[in-house]
Amino acid sequence: MAASLRKPALSSCSSSAAETDDEGVRGTCEDASMCKRFAVSIGYWDDPYIQHLVRLSKERKAPEINRGYFARVHGISQLIKAFLRKTECHCQIINLGAGMDTTFWTLKDQGLLPRKYFEVDFPTIVTRKLHCIKCKPVLSKPIVELHSEGPLQIDGHMLDSKRYAIIGADLRDIPELEEKLKKCNMNTQLPTLLITECVLVYMSPEQSANLIKWAASSFGTAMFVNYEQVNMGDRFGHIMIENLRRRQCDLAGVETCKSLESQKERLLSNGWEAASAVDMMELYSQLPRAEVSRIEGLEFLDEMELLEQLMQHYCLCWATKGGRELGLKEITYSSVQGSG
Repeated sequence: MAASLRKPALSSCSSSAAETDDEGVRGTCEDASMCKRFAVSIGYWDDPYIQHLVRLSKERKAPEINRGYFARVHGISQLIKAFLRKTECHCQIINLGAGMDTTFWTLKDQGLLPRKYFEVDFPTIVTRKLHCIKCKPVLSKPIVELHSEGPLQIDGHMLDSKRYAIIGADLRDIPELEEKLKKCNMNTQLPTLLITECVLVYMSPEQSANLIKWAASSFGTAMFVNYEQVNMGDRFGHIMIENLRRRQCDLAGVETCKSLESQKERLLSNGWEAASAVDMMELYSQLPRAEVSRIEGLEFLDEMELLEQLMQHYCLCWATKGGRELGLKEITYSSVQGSG
């Protein structure tokens, strides 16, 4: 018999000094979610679930921002699908700093769900997402339908079911993170894909190295996907840094974002065996021509140079460990782009 979602009282997070310091970082989750919601609303890609998690901004987003988010979503989606194909979905996915991400629901619709999909974020963000899940049947029904083992485990900062878990935790506290993931039946023997999108840059280099090292040491067969800033040493990069500082958001880990090489080196020096990286302008230039024509027809872009500058300051990196028999190292940029 399908379990039903209980409705526990939503408890708010305690407002410690650390959480106050992290307010700017939590604000970037809101910004990214609203940018994705806007891009979806004007047809950049299809996502029937984001409207149930994120309000539509009254402010129109610039065309270069929308195209940047399209490239980001497309690139990460292709890497996820490549991993799922290699493992034949006999794997787990852990999205670290997931925010209002809708990948779990999209993969279910596509018949591509891994054995289990985990999301982790700040407890306050998880509380908000849980509220949406409990209040919106379109979000809760797929979770309940896949769960056949008694009542769902749920409280204000956590939901655990057979195929989906969402956990409130601080990614800088590795013991707490590991404990909560294991409580939700994380399986270290399964091939594991870990995803971070604009997450590591808000940690100190030591903190992000610890997280990457933990990921490499915890799973025998794994892949790590990271999307964040790159080439931050030039004038455009400095402007980006200052704009965020004005919003009380410090890029504590920006020194690792100097180049594609520094991004790869961070992964290789913390336990990963092979690493690749590409800036988003390169990725955009390799998108299927039909898709590029379609999205470029949605809005007029006045200055292509602005798009190029923006895209050259973000990158997609991925690293693998083990999985030789699965061919994980064969997941290259060209193979991902060619996979459709």
